[in-house]
Amino acid sequence: MPAAATPHFSTKERILSVAEALFAEHGFAGTSLRLVTSQADVNLAAVNYHFGSKDNLVAEVFRRRMDEMSRARLELLESARLVEGDRLDAVLRAFIEPALALSLDRDGGAAFVRVLARAYAERNDRLRKFLSDNYGHVLREFSRAIAECMPQLSKEALYWRLDFLAGALTYAMADFGLLRRGDNTDEKSHCERAASELVAFAAAGFRAG
Repeated sequence: MPAAATPHFSTKERILSVAEALFAEHGFAGTSLRLVTSQADVNLAAVNYHFGSKDNLVAEVFRRRMDEMSRARLELLESARLVEGDRLDAVLRAFIEPALALSLDRDGGAAFVRVLARAYAERNDRLRKFLSDNYGHVLREFSRAIAECMPQLSKEALYWRLDFLAGALTYAMADFGLLRRGDNTDEKSHCERAASELVAFAAAGFRAG
C-alpha cells in the first residue's frame, strides 16, 4: 500500500542525507556505518535493508545527485549542438552550468559538492570505477562535442584540457577560490558569474595553440 511505502522512503532519504553530510565532513574512510546510523537515528538493519553495504551507500549518495546532473548536462549539450557556427562556448556551458547549480540546491547541495571534491582527493578505486562505469559516457559525449568544435586538437591535448576543466570546475563548485560572494550579491548571481568566467577561461584554453 502507498501509505506503507512512505516511511521506507523517508528513512532511506534520511540515511542518504546524513551520510552525505558525514562524508563531506569526515571523508569516506573516516565515516563508519555506526556513525551514520547514530546520526540518522536508525539501526544497522535499516542501512543493510536499503543499501546492503557501505560501498552501496556511497554509490547511492552519488547516484541521487549525479543522475539528475548528468541528465541536465546531456539535455543542454543536445541544444548546444544545434547552435550555428562556433558552438564551443555553448558546449562548455552545458558541462559547467548544471554542476555549479548544485551549490544552489538548499537540500544538501553544498555538502554533496564537498563530497564530490573528496572523490577526487581521496584514493578510492572502487568509487572511481563506479563513477567511470555510470557517468563516464557523459564525459565521452562532451569530449566528442568539443572535438567537433576543435578538430585541430589532438585527442591527447583534448583530454588534458578536459581534465583541467574538470578540476577547475570542482574547485569552483567547492568555492575554494580567492573571490568570495559580496554582501550585495546573491548566490544565484554569484553562481552565474562563476559559470561565465569559467566558460571564458575554458574556451580560451581549448582554443590556445
